[in-house]
Amino acid sequence: MTTSDEIEADKRREQPSLIRLVLFFVMQGVAVILVGFAALFLSFEPAWSTERLQSAFLKPGDARAGSLLLKIDEGYADASRLGVDVDLTVSGPTVRARVTQIFRNPSKDWVEAIYVYPLPAGGAVDSLKMVIGDRVVVGDIKERQQAKIIYEQAKQSGHKAALTEQERPNIFTNSVANIGPGETMLVQIEYQEPVAQSGGEFSLRVPMVVAPRYNPAPVVQSVDFKPDGGGWGSAKSDPVPDRDRISPEVLDPATNAPVNPTRITVRLQAGFQLGEVRSHHHAIKTEKPDASTSIIRLAEGPVPADRDFELTWKPAAEKAPSVGLFREHVGDSDYLLAFVTPPAVEQAQQKPMPREVIFVIDNSGSMGGVSIIQAKASLIYALGRLQPADRFNVIRFDHTMDALFSSAVPADKEHIGRATSFVGALQANGGTEMVPAMRAALSDNSGDAGYVRQVVFLTDGAIGNEQQLFETISALRGRSRVFMVGIGSAPNTHLMTRAAELGRGTFTHIGAVEQVEERMRGLFAKLENPAVTNLTAKFSEATADITPVAIPDVYRDEPLVLAAKLDKLAGSVEIKGRIGDRPWTVILPLANAAEGKGLSKLWARRKIADAEVARTTRQASPEDADKAILALALEHQLVTRLTSLVAVDKTPSRPQGEPLKVSELPINLPAGWDFEKVFGERPRIPATPTERRADTEEARVQVAALKRVQPVVTQAPNTVTLPKTATDAELKMIAGVILLTFSLILLVFNRRQMSRC
Repeated sequence: MTTSDEIEADKRREQPSLIRLVLFFVMQGVAVILVGFAALFLSFEPAWSTERLQSAFLKPGDARAGSLLLKIDEGYADASRLGVDVDLTVSGPTVRARVTQIFRNPSKDWVEAIYVYPLPAGGAVDSLKMVIGDRVVVGDIKERQQAKIIYEQAKQSGHKAALTEQERPNIFTNSVANIGPGETMLVQIEYQEPVAQSGGEFSLRVPMVVAPRYNPAPVVQSVDFKPDGGGWGSAKSDPVPDRDRISPEVLDPATNAPVNPTRITVRLQAGFQLGEVRSHHHAIKTEKPDASTSIIRLAEGPVPADRDFELTWKPAAEKAPSVGLFREHVGDSDYLLAFVTPPAVEQAQQKPMPREVIFVIDNSGSMGGVSIIQAKASLIYALGRLQPADRFNVIRFDHTMDALFSSAVPADKEHIGRATSFVGALQANGGTEMVPAMRAALSDNSGDAGYVRQVVFLTDGAIGNEQQLFETISALRGRSRVFMVGIGSAPNTHLMTRAAELGRGTFTHIGAVEQVEERMRGLFAKLENPAVTNLTAKFSEATADITPVAIPDVYRDEPLVLAAKLDKLAGSVEIKGRIGDRPWTVILPLANAAEGKGLSKLWARRKIADAEVARTTRQASPEDADKAILALALEHQLVTRLTSLVAVDKTPSRPQGEPLKVSELPINLPAGWDFEKVFGERPRIPATPTERRADTEEARVQVAALKRVQPVVTQAPNTVTLPKTATDAELKMIAGVILLTFSLILLVFNRRQMSRC
């Protein structure tokens, strides 16, 4: 038997073994935890570290969708995104828009972000807010130079500041100073614009990208200075003196993910029961919170800012309203906005006059991709609409120009066939010298009063010297009427609308091949039917300042749109004109006008446009026009060529001595454009003989063949780099799991070994 002394001795011998066993298990557990944590930490490198941002850069093609590229010394830093949120409220005849831009600085530096962006050419920009944390700083309208000085002083002293400047009526620049490392700032602008109406259809357009502009080279004239100080020097003439301000860097879509994602919401209160609501270039979804409102959003959420957003709506009734009258009281004045669509009346029993139509097609590099397909299909459709009594010519241009015939020829089968082959063989390439082509189109050599002379000009309008084109039309239009056809996903609407206005014609936009027949049919309805001419407007009791001052002709299915500032809202307005050979009159009682919003801003913006036109047509001197523009802009608080919005935070943020870097944000290439055609070709596989050969088959077959363009093999450039924030985390996580599993197996094995002891 075992005595009590022996048992006690055994216990004393077992105690060290138990202690050793407990210590063993503790050490094994600690080992497991350490190995596991080590493996997991290896899986996540500190991508946010300054050293990594400085040292690890990758190719642009590795950027995430929706990234913003922020220009820094080393290349482009991934700035997460420049979010753009566009919120539009349609109230009857007007649109109130709020555009919120989100700037984020991911770098370790203090930066000034500069961003070029588009807005509608007829928009009246009147509000700027800068949001910093929970503070909101409201901007003020100042003369442009004064606003620039205020902004520069704030920037230099370390205060956060924002500056909104107009480069063109449809191109603006936002400058945002002193964004700190890792900071996000919001800049919000607002504008007012009228709803567009044509053919019983109402619409709005949100331009989303500034298309690259072709800027003609400056002409420099210089002489040597005389040794005796005769004062001789050099003179420089630049058709685009602000070329640097309207030419932001454009990212190659072949090597870059899209940037600047945009969210759009439209609150549609049309004032009548809605029928069809369509978005032509974006998928949408519609909600109806009540009977009078529809809320339209992008179905896919934020989209890349690479094409215009266009929304159209029609009334539920078969016929759209033909008359609209709206009023707003501001200060001591009443403002009126009137829409009147004349009836469609055919000419009385007389044979319509034959037409001389000069077609001009842009085949420059910016028209590469789907744009040239749209333009050629549109022109081929137009050739097919000509009547035997008509005559025509076709002019094509890039940085050179050719006319198909030496002068206008009869629209017979032979000439139409030659023109069809000529158009079908066109290829997009080269620069965009638009002025010589317009000059040639307006050259009226025959002067035959027996023909109605019309110029149909197909282009994307991607030029920087718009003013030269306007001056050419004003000087040479004669009896010609200019009809602008905008092609592509982001046409220069300022150029199109102003050129059509000066040329006493209209502007038609074709944004997709599917729209060619519908939009060209509408254009020919205008070309083939009499316009309403000799228009006048007279108020019976009120003293009125009307815009436009010279009321233009109105074409079939288009409304006459008048804005007026009145001393009192009393009496009526009588509108007179002629439709073909018939007189036409309509009287609108002002008491029937409904309440409108933002009409004073729209009136002021249209008066500013009148002054710009008077300046171009030399009906007003540059000094008088600028004086009128500045007075209107300051009174109604609008951004113009001569005024800007500036907002300054009173609290300094950038520490004294910290440097400030300038970051110019790049933009997307407009959808459908060919980067190589605009900026030069990348290395590629040589074209086959079939690709080089000009098509000479039936025109519609040619256009269909153009849709089957082969993909281009490209090589990514090495001039743009992005910080590499991604790692091989997946492989390291797998390694960590394997090590953790191995540690657990080892622990279980050792426990079994000890249990056997």
